[in-house]
Amino acid sequence: MTNFIEVRDATKTFRMQYHRSLKQMALAKARGMKTHDTFNAVDGVSFDVQQGEAIGLMGLNGSGKSTLLKLISGVMSPDSGSVLTRGRIAGLIATGAGFDPQLSGRDNLWLNAAILGMSEAETRRKFDEIVEFADLGKFLDTPVTYYSSGMKARLGFAVAIHVESDIFIADEALAVGDRPFKRKCKNKMDEIRDSGTTIFYVSHAPGAVRSLCSRVLVLEKGKLVFDGGVDEGIHFLHYDDDDSKVGGDKTDDGLGADV
Repeated sequence: MTNFIEVRDATKTFRMQYHRSLKQMALAKARGMKTHDTFNAVDGVSFDVQQGEAIGLMGLNGSGKSTLLKLISGVMSPDSGSVLTRGRIAGLIATGAGFDPQLSGRDNLWLNAAILGMSEAETRRKFDEIVEFADLGKFLDTPVTYYSSGMKARLGFAVAIHVESDIFIADEALAVGDRPFKRKCKNKMDEIRDSGTTIFYVSHAPGAVRSLCSRVLVLEKGKLVFDGGVDEGIHFLHYDDDDSKVGGDKTDDGLGADV
């Protein structure tokens, strides 16, 4: 099968500045103290993803998951190595990303659709479906600055999920919102997977990963430390289903929050 994602020794380095002002930096240097440091958020990562695979990307907080997804989506470029993708990429990297808080939900719908590569004709054709999925009611014409995080997630996910894409990525897409909306998102993600779209999904919830994904990648301090089966990957992380569900609710339907 065709590879839709090829990552080769990808590394992304960030700089941590210990002092804010020039005066503080000068004093630190005079005392022989470090003024900054660097770290690799993604460190020499390599893997391939074939067309139609559903990948669960897992790891503890700060392991580099979101940075890797930004490299795959093209939001960032690796400092070394390469990240190659095939076809159109859509998805939700962060709740409310790309929203203009002064514009209404309706205007932001059009704006986000354009950012994700939808044409005007495509947006018009899918507009009613997106609005129905987001289910914001009268708040659709309210400035987004007054939206809760859950409302932003509803609108952002509703737009992203209706983009005709070859690769769909989701980071914290289901982290907020009530249970009926999470279930609706999960059902839509299942439809996308079953259509043959390649999926990259970040989650701490074993139930969600088991339900959606066919393979797991695990990051640890920026390095890829596991690439294999879903159950094996969850076992590798020592994740416990009950502790990973929203609010510790043992009746949760596998749509646990991702942080």
